[in-house]
Amino acid sequence: MNESRAWFGRLQHERRAARATLMIPATTLHLPDAAATEAAGARLAPELRGGMLITLSGDLGAGKTTLVRGALRALGWQGAVKSPSYTLVEHYPFSKLYFYHFDFYRFADPSEWETVGFADCFRPDAVCMIEWPERIADLLPPPDLALTLTHPSVARPNGRLLKLEARTKAGERCLAAMTFVDFRRSPAAQ
Repeated sequence: MNESRAWFGRLQHERRAARATLMIPATTLHLPDAAATEAAGARLAPELRGGMLITLSGDLGAGKTTLVRGALRALGWQGAVKSPSYTLVEHYPFSKLYFYHFDFYRFADPSEWETVGFADCFRPDAVCMIEWPERIADLLPPPDLALTLTHPSVARPNGRLLKLEARTKAGERCLAAMTFVDFRRSPAAQ
């Protein structure tokens, strides 16, 4: 456990210090339905590697868990994929990767992060996808990829908008993979 905490501390420091010049600007995609949201997660999955951190922001019901479900299904997970709103974390072990899905919606104070000991989950052999990262403010290292799901404007009321912001080279690879597919047409609409 102490090795995980040490790695987590190094990760925080390295990512904050790096400030790498990234080539791909932030991108926003329209996801017309839940199937398209799952497809976005599926496009992300092949680029996930140990040590990665993906944040998911958005209102309740915006599709954060649906996107995570798509990634897990593409990685081969066949069991239930549920929101960790009550448990705070769901763990999905794969043969070569630990996958942690966090939800910090219920955190009333960022100091709760220290109490629960989740820093031990941030390891070089684990992917961490975090819903409601803003609840623990600056306690996390900068993410590889920051995803934000929002409801579209009144002029375009259906579906969701997905904003993708790469913050590392690994995040750029994820962003490139996710924007390769045309999400404007879901499989159901074809």
